[in-house]
Amino acid sequence: MVFGFLRPKSRSKSEAASADGRVVYGVGDIHGRLDLLDQLLDVVAADFAALGRQDLPVIVFVGDYVDRGPDSAGVVDRIAALKAASGGASGFEVRALMGNHEQTLLQFLDSPEGGPVWTEFGGGETLASYGVARPVGRDPEAWRAAQEQFQRNLPLRHLNFLRQLELTAVYGDYLFVHAGVRPGRPLVDQDPQDLLWIRGDFLHQPHGLGMVVVHGHTPDEEPFLGRDRINVDTGAYATGVLTAVRVGQGAPTMLQARKRRPVPV
Repeated sequence: MVFGFLRPKSRSKSEAASADGRVVYGVGDIHGRLDLLDQLLDVVAADFAALGRQDLPVIVFVGDYVDRGPDSAGVVDRIAALKAASGGASGFEVRALMGNHEQTLLQFLDSPEGGPVWTEFGGGETLASYGVARPVGRDPEAWRAAQEQFQRNLPLRHLNFLRQLELTAVYGDYLFVHAGVRPGRPLVDQDPQDLLWIRGDFLHQPHGLGMVVVHGHTPDEEPFLGRDRINVDTGAYATGVLTAVRVGQGAPTMLQARKRRPVPV
């Protein structure tokens, strides 16, 4: 799949910024690719070990753990476990942000009417990963039954994890968020819907926050390093490439997990 139509027109190299002395890894949209997540976690751990530091690194997941890929349940389970062990056995301080796909999943749990729209952009794969068959068509009773089964099948610790997701994380000059920010608006005045859904204005205008925004949401075949934003969404579910950026030691550095796509016979 080609994401060129979403690609910003310029790609200037991001200048070094401070992360308040921390090493922070921002992980892009995973979308059910547990295989790539596990590989990337190994890459991140090896990268930090090679730095020779003794402090606690941070890993920030920027959202969109579910939908489109084959194992949303496995991804949620893995990140929920890492979050529960944050600062301890995981070896990282772990922050987990909400993406627009998690927001939509939670809305379906509360009201089945949004089910048909959710499955149009990947929700069917999430239902399947939790053992729920996607209803055919838009029959309200069928969707209500699917919602009730999903509520039964979703482990309580997964639900608690999803309901406790954060909208932002800040480390020094870096703001981590799922989609981006509304240009010209202070961080305290940002609309949560923009933080989860914005594209056009944010991608094509300086945001003016005086920070580097690390985000996902807008898939591209290559990560983007700009003066005021870094995009780590490389469309893992379609490209087989999951990306993280390391900030806080030298220039921002991209790390990736890759799985070769099968060649059609």
